[in-house]
Amino acid sequence: MSRRLPLLLSAALATAALTVTPAAWADPIPAAAPAAGGQGTQPFASYWYPDTILNWDPATDPDARFNRSRVPLQPRTGDPALRANPNARAGEGKIASLVSFGPTSNNPSQGSADPNYYAFGYWQYVDKLVFWGGSAGEGLILAPNPTVIDAAHRNGVKVYGTVFFPPGAYGGQLQWVRDFVQKSGSRYPVADKLAQAAQYYGFDGWFINQETGGGDSALAGELRSLMQYTKAQSGTEFMWYDAMTTSGAVNWQNALTSANSPFLQEGSKRTSDSMFLNFNWSASGLNSSRTLARQLGRSEYDLYTGIDTEANGYNTGVDWKTLFPSGKAHTTSLGLYRPEWTWKSATDRADFYAKDSRYWVGANNDPSRTDLSAGWPGLAGYVAESSPITAKPFVTNFDTGQGDFYNASGTRVATGGWNNLSLQDVPPTYRWVVESSGSRLTPSVDFTDAYQGGSSLRLSGRLDAANTVRLYQTKLPVAANTRLDLVVKTPAAGPTRLKAAVSFTDAPSTFTTLDVGANSGTGWERHGLDLSPYAGRTIAQIALRAEGSDPGYDLRVGQVAVYDGSVETPAAPAGLTVLGAADVTPGSSQSLRLSWTAAPGGNVHHYEVYRRNADGSRTFLGATPNDAYFVGRLDRAGGESATTLDVEAVSTTYGRSAAASTTVGWNGTPPTSANLALNRPATASGQCNADEGPAKAVNGSVSGGTADKWCALTAAKSLEVDLGSAKQLAKFVVKHASAGGESTSFNTRDFAVQVRSGANDPWTTVADVTGNTAGTTTHPVNTTARYVRLVVTTPTQNGDPAARIYEFEAWGA
Repeated sequence: MSRRLPLLLSAALATAALTVTPAAWADPIPAAAPAAGGQGTQPFASYWYPDTILNWDPATDPDARFNRSRVPLQPRTGDPALRANPNARAGEGKIASLVSFGPTSNNPSQGSADPNYYAFGYWQYVDKLVFWGGSAGEGLILAPNPTVIDAAHRNGVKVYGTVFFPPGAYGGQLQWVRDFVQKSGSRYPVADKLAQAAQYYGFDGWFINQETGGGDSALAGELRSLMQYTKAQSGTEFMWYDAMTTSGAVNWQNALTSANSPFLQEGSKRTSDSMFLNFNWSASGLNSSRTLARQLGRSEYDLYTGIDTEANGYNTGVDWKTLFPSGKAHTTSLGLYRPEWTWKSATDRADFYAKDSRYWVGANNDPSRTDLSAGWPGLAGYVAESSPITAKPFVTNFDTGQGDFYNASGTRVATGGWNNLSLQDVPPTYRWVVESSGSRLTPSVDFTDAYQGGSSLRLSGRLDAANTVRLYQTKLPVAANTRLDLVVKTPAAGPTRLKAAVSFTDAPSTFTTLDVGANSGTGWERHGLDLSPYAGRTIAQIALRAEGSDPGYDLRVGQVAVYDGSVETPAAPAGLTVLGAADVTPGSSQSLRLSWTAAPGGNVHHYEVYRRNADGSRTFLGATPNDAYFVGRLDRAGGESATTLDVEAVSTTYGRSAAASTTVGWNGTPPTSANLALNRPATASGQCNADEGPAKAVNGSVSGGTADKWCALTAAKSLEVDLGSAKQLAKFVVKHASAGGESTSFNTRDFAVQVRSGANDPWTTVADVTGNTAGTTTHPVNTTARYVRLVVTTPTQNGDPAARIYEFEAWGA
């Protein structure tokens, strides 16, 4: 392959994003006239050119406060004796991951109403994450958004922004590099801004990718001096990409050589903290790189040898024996370019999770059972897992940071898809290690139910022998008042056949079990277990053990919590303020920027934002660890003149504070008739690929090409839309394949429209169609409903199995 293809290809893709926005990170809110100062509109992650970052000031940037991470970098632990895989090494080669979570521009700060997202969940193998991006057409300097920083830091992973200087063929200009290193006396003003942005937003450093040709040795020297200056002034870290050499020319070395080593270490000066070596490396080149790194007084593991998986993922050919030789120390660390291939290439979320597991832990979905003879054994076969669970309280709800609904303490408080990595819990360290002398149960992330958030842990399968499901490696001291709580749900009342299992650092491989007991019903139930008999010891592992006999064992775990004393109720936030609002649909819906004063005490995990409903219930609008939040869409309920909003603090043990409240007024008269499904949260039985999700059927467009649709190949095909509250509906309009320009033979033949008012109510069919051939169908109704659903039974005229729906509209007031 071309040595320059991988990193430069991203520039082309980023530039293309100016005109075509991938569905996975499309803004779910249509463009609206900004309120005064733009204060009610969608905030985005920050990006700049070298000259524009000089004018950046968080005090005057209205988006800045929405881009702040509030989760500090957690320390990690890793006991080599507890590694899942006997071949994996601790304390040797590490992994850096270069990931594009979204385009450089228009990357929402705090998640969005779209469940289709790269919700990465194998942080235990990663040391550094680079928030990859930048392009000549948008901006060269890209700061990570806070959701990624929050999730990474919660797992002990450092996060870097990107500085990208593209070659001339991709719009690069040498003047941009010169602007970057401009000096003011002894200062480098752009470097000062890089450090300020990292400190204010809460991330750790910058990845420098200088691929613009035409430089000279003086310019190369200034780049080194800039990094050395910044490191002397602040704790900002740098990772340097192997492209520019000391002569100023761009000449990929694919190794650490005398031509690029000063960008890592220059005499006694530490220039960068690590280097990402280009992809065309060889055994001799890596061996010489290790030797030279040691001669410079640096570790060979400061070198991240690059592999490009953007195009082929785990089908990429890699010389693993050179990088991680069997029976010998690792040669260098590993740099992954674009591991989100697992998501970009997936047909649906289940496919993404299967591919991500294959990428990180191997074909057996078990980090302890990797096949080192395979072309891609899984990274868990080489790098031992680390854990950030070193202090109490520790609570996990097995929330992945994405979902199709949101539950709070077991109650459904919102329906509709979402993503927000700020809410992601620490994923299990051992995903999945199941030990049994009989049939192994299957652990999985379940998106159909949750105690808190959008997912839970499900254990299912044939139980015919004891099963120990290892979950977390920890380092948690036990006190006299330490408790271990499990919240579980069973299909029927009766014994759970479940025990909590913990091991201690004085015997880390030996589990002590505590019986969970029985559930009294079929809802979520909390079981508190007393750990005081083990006071003075330190928990090394947390596991679950299922015992007994059940041919169809099926149990969900909604929460595991280790804490001292009782669940803590935090103080309430104060000063809830609407910074600004912008119309989504005039008189009917609006977007809001909110802020509040953080609750005192330092024990807040996150804040949840709700709207109050006329019937006394509340609807969840979003959550953040920050003290500011953007509400993408608040819907007016009927003709109400004002809506009350609540923000409550949720403690690190998931106690809830009293609410801070404010009201939002409504202007004008609600429209007498509108498409109430427009840009509402939509979920579906599946989708044909990442760009044809359910959001495309409610985006108001049929003219965006053949990908401007919801497509499904699942056996049962359905599309559901949450209108936000019960609405009076007059008609449904369905736009089929030919409405979007496809063949009439692909128009839906047989389908039904169904409605219901509550999330647990039965569906009522209000339109049942057979033998349709039209591209657009209209279905008059007279009904009131919050949830509407399209069920496709015969998707086409010619037997093609794919449903193709360009728009599903629900018209009413």
